[in-house]
Amino acid sequence: MNQFLNKPMNLQKEISALHYISQGENAKVHLENIERVLQAGSNWIQLRLKETSAKEVLKTAIAAREICSAYQAKLIINDHVKVAKTCNADGVHLGQQDTGILEARQILGEEKIIGGTANTLQHCVDHLQNGVDYIGLGPLRFTSTKKKLSPILGFSGYQELIEKYSQQENTVPIIAIGGITLNDIEELREIGLSGVAVSGLLAHSEHPEKEIQQILDRFAVRV
Repeated sequence: MNQFLNKPMNLQKEISALHYISQGENAKVHLENIERVLQAGSNWIQLRLKETSAKEVLKTAIAAREICSAYQAKLIINDHVKVAKTCNADGVHLGQQDTGILEARQILGEEKIIGGTANTLQHCVDHLQNGVDYIGLGPLRFTSTKKKLSPILGFSGYQELIEKYSQQENTVPIIAIGGITLNDIEELREIGLSGVAVSGLLAHSEHPEKEIQQILDRFAVRV
């Protein structure tokens, strides 16, 4: 058993402005892409394995935990709450069809990070009431990464929703997700998003350190 599995992690709930969502044709490629993105400067990884057995997800999550620990990066597990607990991840990200936020909180405790997917203002309000630490809102545009894609928001959808969300008097950050390119970053920041979640933008880049630095620099500037 790896030593870090029972080791207290850095439990600060600071939410990064850049979330890398892992991708690859198999678990090995997911891990290779994760390490490549971390080497390039990312500090937040969401391990997202779909259509994979729970045993394989756990095995990959433990390996990802070890890699992220070496880079002092946050590891968030998509969907699999018990895997997140077993591998001592920093938290989970839950979709609308995944385990409920309240149930996940009971399993993981108050110190772990829980993020929730949203497509509407009501989703956001529900997440706030259930105590999420951040919200992944989208999609901005069509993406082939997800098979069951929610209605596309576009920039106008984000603008309208963020204006209403801002009236909720909360500090829970919203991260944009879904088909985001580097050219979208400035407009999303000006609308009021706190960051972005990307996958192919970094996995397919020849020099991901450039994209990572540009995104982190832009969101470091207060609107």
